[in-house]
Parts: sequence; structure tokens; C-alpha cells
Amino acid sequence: MSGSLSVVELLERLARLEARIGELEREHAGLRQENAVLRAENADLRARLGQDSSNSSRPPSSDGLGKPAPKSLRQRSGRRPGGQPGHEGRTLRQVADPHERIMHEPAGCGRCGEDLNGAPLAATVVRQVFELPDIGVRVSEHRIVSRR
Repeated sequence: MSGSLSVVELLERLARLEARIGELEREHAGLRQENAVLRAENADLRARLGQDSSNSSRPPSSDGLGKPAPKSLRQRSGRRPGGQPGHEGRTLRQVADPHERIMHEPAGCGRCGEDLNGAPLAATVVRQVFELPDIGVRVSEHRIVSRR
């Protein structure tokens, strides 16, 4: 029997393999237990990572610099800005003869600082501001006269 193993050698080999299988099964059980602990820890850390002042009891100052942009109540409700659908819009149109015209001239060239008096006009942008007049207090004095 040159190429074959004896029964004793096969039994010894079988015993070694069964011992190794036992070691691997114990190692595997330990790794499964460690994996379960790490999964639970990972889930806890992910939950903490997703918390900010809007979904936990943490103060807004704990949000840090990565704060989400504030959302208006209108955005939260899903409404779009503007009038109701079907309503014709109205806006203040510019008037031909405003009460006052105020000219805003540049003091000098923005690049070199040279005086621009007498320089040709490049463009004029017209904006009109509609303001309600100030409500003033009207004082009335009442005098009660008595005579004899």
C-alpha cells in the first residue's frame, strides 16, 4: 500500500479534522456574536448622526455649521407662492409722472477713480418705489369756557 493510508492514519487524520472543525465552529460563533454587537452599535450611531434640533430634544446650538436651511411654513405645506390658481394677478405698474425723481450718479469710475462728470451716459435703470405716506398725529385742543 504505497499510495494509500492505513486505517489508523485515516482515523488520526479524521480526529485532527474534527478538532479543526470544532475550533472553526467556535470561532464562527464568536464572530457572529461580535457582528451582532457591531450591527447594533452601527445602527445606534447612524440614528445619532441623523439627529438635529428639529427631530430630537437637542438645542439648535448643537447643530453646528451644517445646519439645514430653514424652510418656511409655506414650503412645508407644499403650497407654491402667489395667488390662487385661476386668479388674475395684479401688480403695481410704473407711473409716467412720479411725485419725485431721484438721480443716483456714480461718484467716480469704479476701476480708476476718475471723475465721470460730462462722461457719456451708458445706461439708466429705472426703479419705482411705492410708499404709503406717513400717518401723522392730528392734535385737537378743546377749551371749555365758562362765563359769568
